[in-house]
Amino acid sequence: MNQVVKQIREELILNSDAKTKESSQRFFKEKVKTHGVKSKNVGLITKKVLKTLSEYTKQQVFSIVEELYQSGYCEESWIGSALALDKSKGFVKSDFKIFEKWIDNYVDDWAKCDVFCNHTVWALLEKYPDLIPSLKKWAVSKNRWMRRAAAVSLIIPAKEGKYLDVSLQIADILLTDNEDLVQKGYGWLLKEESRKHQKTIFDYVVSHKKEMPRTALRYAIELMPDEIRKKAMEK
Repeated sequence: MNQVVKQIREELILNSDAKTKESSQRFFKEKVKTHGVKSKNVGLITKKVLKTLSEYTKQQVFSIVEELYQSGYCEESWIGSALALDKSKGFVKSDFKIFEKWIDNYVDDWAKCDVFCNHTVWALLEKYPDLIPSLKKWAVSKNRWMRRAAAVSLIIPAKEGKYLDVSLQIADILLTDNEDLVQKGYGWLLKEESRKHQKTIFDYVVSHKKEMPRTALRYAIELMPDEIRKKAMEK
């Protein structure tokens, strides 16, 4: 076992408690592996570890990240995502395939997906925007977490109204997805785009509401005024 990984696990076990471990399960439909460490303490452990990794190469850090992901523990994956993000200045286009592999092989709940995609994946896409259309390939994956990743990787720029066309294309692909966590993912993306493009998102929802699951619809219109939301919800 890598010594950094060993250190992280020792810190997590030291900061774990049964109450947190039991309560954390309520946020997930599926059974998740968790040490039972409060998010604040996970953050403190992450900061402590990052201070020791300044001289590590990106490849060395990525090796640590993969080992953390392989454990299946939520807290280890969150720390791993942060460690990878810390090397964002050294990201290259080919890292997209590495990230794709991590999502496909190790992501198995919405929190792992969102923590990694909202920040680490987006850092890569922001550096190489010509990779953004590749998210549409994720949207047709058999893996539901890859499909959710296609949407939630654009959450940060969507808040600024960026990449509207791609967001709508991804929503088109995921429109009738059977998985509620995928529906919530693209609904969330549409919601964030509505901050700057309210009419466009409203028109999109209204034109697709016969086939759009109500879960996705409710997420998409969440930020809109009551009167507009009521119109969108009308059957």
